[in-house]
Amino acid sequence: MNKKIKLGAQLYTLRDFIQTYEDTEKTFKFLKNEGISVAQISGIGPIEPERVAELVKRFDLDICITHKPFDRMLNDLDNLIEEHKMINCPSIGVGSMPDEFRHDVAGVERFIKLADEIGKKMKKQGIQFAYHNHAFEFERLSNGKRIIDMLVENTDPDNFHFILDTHWIQFGGVNPPDFIRSIGRRMEVCHFKDYKIVDNDRRFAEIGLGNLDLDECFKACQDIGTEYIVIEQDLCDGDPRDSMAISYKNLRRIASRHQ
Repeated sequence: MNKKIKLGAQLYTLRDFIQTYEDTEKTFKFLKNEGISVAQISGIGPIEPERVAELVKRFDLDICITHKPFDRMLNDLDNLIEEHKMINCPSIGVGSMPDEFRHDVAGVERFIKLADEIGKKMKKQGIQFAYHNHAFEFERLSNGKRIIDMLVENTDPDNFHFILDTHWIQFGGVNPPDFIRSIGRRMEVCHFKDYKIVDNDRRFAEIGLGNLDLDECFKACQDIGTEYIVIEQDLCDGDPRDSMAISYKNLRRIASRHQ
């Protein structure tokens, strides 16, 4: 019997509502009222870490991972790690490879060298480094490799994990369930993100209201032992809180079919 996957919210979806302490307090209360006890902190405003930790404790949130700037990982790692220990968060994610590294083999190799070293330092202090993909990682470079292949093959599996995003994998021309399975145990947190086609254009959608086969994605996450699935929707047609409520309800329905 597979261990139950924990379901939650990627707060980047609600970023407009977590820019101040007061708004973050209201947003955490909203999550509690919706029955959401797991969250990824991303896109939060300049709130003192101690005050964020107080809210996390008061609302009993399980913070599964964050997204933090790569620059802070390079230049302020010890403080960054301490901030995560305050909220009992086991992983620090980078939301994307900085633009300066993306455009050729040498740039990607430089990023890999830096990220591997950061991941090694984090691991020594009990924190996991993880990388969140977009679609550009599926571009092939002059060596015939996709960027994502280099990230998988040329990094230490212990130090460099992934936060795979179902939407961006699909948009990159790859079948999400297959790619999830290929990553194996290098993913503790998966982003479930859906999209729909409107007037021949791709638009973000609430979970279950788009075209991705998220049931198969869920089963793939089960197969590799993913611990968390969090909802992310970059842009919403209406109030992002309404979108989050719809997505969470639909994600729970998907989960109920498989666990």
